[in-house]
Amino acid sequence: MSDKPVSDMSFEEAMGTLETVVGQLESGSVPLEESIALYERGAELKAHCEAKLKSAEEKVAKITTDGNGNATGTEPVEVS
Repeated sequence: MSDKPVSDMSFEEAMGTLETVVGQLESGSVPLEESIALYERGAELKAHCEAKLKSAEEKVAKITTDGNGNATGTEPVEVS
């Protein structure tokens, strides 16, 4: 598992590390104290990934066109 600060990770790095953390926790072979630390790291990774996704969703734009199919601009996509 990477000791890199979560805030310095890309979305892909954080997801990969989160998958590793989940795998270790699901294995049941990790001592209690280490499980607690892994759970805390996993929660931090999850929050980081959610923030990265929200930021990406906010950047997504729907291209609008006029009657001739020409792009006329962008319009923010509603995020639910």
